[in-house]
Amino acid sequence: MGTTTCLHEALQHTHDTLAGRLKAARTAIDRREVSRRGCPPIDLFLSATSKHLHAVDQVVLPVARARGDGLVHDYLAAAKAFEVVLAHAKAHEFGSVYETSFDWAGVWDDVEEGFAEQWEQESRIAVHLTEELPDEDLRRLCVDLDAAEAKAPTRPHPFLPHTGAGGSLARGVMRVADAFWDAVEGRFVPQQQAKSHKRPGLIGQYLMADPRFDEEPEPETPASVDGQNAERDRPVPR
Repeated sequence: MGTTTCLHEALQHTHDTLAGRLKAARTAIDRREVSRRGCPPIDLFLSATSKHLHAVDQVVLPVARARGDGLVHDYLAAAKAFEVVLAHAKAHEFGSVYETSFDWAGVWDDVEEGFAEQWEQESRIAVHLTEELPDEDLRRLCVDLDAAEAKAPTRPHPFLPHTGAGGSLARGVMRVADAFWDAVEGRFVPQQQAKSHKRPGLIGQYLMADPRFDEEPEPETPASVDGQNAERDRPVPR
């Protein structure tokens, strides 16, 4: 049994971040000066949420399934329904002809309802795994989840496999496809902050033909030299 709540805290932090993005998206679309086509706040909410859902499918669900199929079954039902609503919002943003009978207020109401239901099921899984797994496994889950989210597809795919080998294959294919269409449509997607790399050692610098010399001290100005000479020539009191 784990004593750390790092997994639930990590998921809660992600949920709070996505909730903030959802609020920004809903507010932005009400402003007349913002175009409904390619609206950055909507793009960022939809892409960040999709990446998180795919990462949960990849990292969390296999572990949860090994400790209770009921939780995974309920989560998948809520997550797939939420993904349908996200796809609906994406189509509405880009002016699909099938969306003319809907207004944004109704779309966002459906998104918020699906978001709340998905989080309820995700939170249940996090609490269950916290009670079942040792601390080391919980911390590893957090690291793996963060890494998977950085590489996950940026669009919802509710009708593709979510778990197992089929899910892994689908995510790999759709990650490439999503990146292509994101570039074509000019969508805004969250970018992971680049990590700083450790400075290479002497052997590494030699192999890369990229020597890194220590910075040379700045040359002393005449004023500083004169000051040092004056200090040196000052008579010593006896």
